[in-house]
Amino acid sequence: MTPAAENGIEIRVKGRWVTVPAVDVNGKKLIVTGTWLKTAAVRSEAMMENELENPESYIDRLRGDANHALRADIFTFVQKLPATSAKYAYPMVWESVAAIHLTSFEQWWEGLPQESRKNVRRSQKRGLLVRISGFDDELLQGIRKVNDEAPLRQGLRNAYYGRSLDETRRLYGEFVGRCDFICAYFGEELIGFLHLVYRGDIASILNLTTRPSHFDKRPANALVAKAVQLCDAKGISYLTYGLYNYGKKQDHPLRTFKIRNGFGEILVPRYFVPLTRWGRLCMKAGFHRGLVGVLPHPMIRAAVRVRALWYHFRLSLSRCSSTIEQPSRNRPMERSTPPAGSSG
Repeated sequence: MTPAAENGIEIRVKGRWVTVPAVDVNGKKLIVTGTWLKTAAVRSEAMMENELENPESYIDRLRGDANHALRADIFTFVQKLPATSAKYAYPMVWESVAAIHLTSFEQWWEGLPQESRKNVRRSQKRGLLVRISGFDDELLQGIRKVNDEAPLRQGLRNAYYGRSLDETRRLYGEFVGRCDFICAYFGEELIGFLHLVYRGDIASILNLTTRPSHFDKRPANALVAKAVQLCDAKGISYLTYGLYNYGKKQDHPLRTFKIRNGFGEILVPRYFVPLTRWGRLCMKAGFHRGLVGVLPHPMIRAAVRVRALWYHFRLSLSRCSSTIEQPSRNRPMERSTPPAGSSG
């Protein structure tokens, strides 16, 4: 991505592009995010091909920021699988990664619950075809239709809803050249896709989204099975899919989906290096872990329910407004759909 301004770069945050401070260090973009607590990290660190080398050089650059171009309070970085033992003496927490340690497709398949294997077979019996598609306008139009089926996903606003073709190309085109788009088709219609990024001996699922109206065909299960099969053929050791545990948010439908599809928890060190007095104070209070890592579980559950109700309320207001503005004969028919339960 090209810099948007001097010492600034655009990054994607929940599907939106925002400009953040940035500098080049060792050929990588070091960015700073946050408002009251500013955290520095390497851009797209989670999708880097290699582990961050020589973290001291990044820390020295941040502490020697005489022009205050970044003004970071904390620097954070994580070790890459399979390095699960701490290499550095910096303050750290254990990051919970959802991963499959892959020895063979057969071993993964035999370790699945019976219901998960049935879901993959069910997708085949119901006419689902899973294949790798090229990154072209046809794929992008299909992705748009998948994203535009539901303005909410798992009770949250769908950040990819209503995007133009150019916006969709920009959102999904960052890792072209070392990624695959595994797609599920029913007839000629794209009903789900899995964006798989290769990182050396690791492959990471960046996005998994399916159309709720085709949930009965179990496209999400079929897509994960194809991803495992592809990783096995390429000799990849680990397939990761974001986090396994989300702080103190114990129950999560995406976590349940991961467990049922063979993902387990692997803990890797994530380091937090305080750079300012404010950063040290926030780390002592635990604020560097975010609200999900600090608040008690009952409070998190209540907040999640309130947030879901708020999004549904806003959506209902939007629909009421559209109904008033449109003649009734042109109004699209609404129908309820089951939750996707597998979107990433």
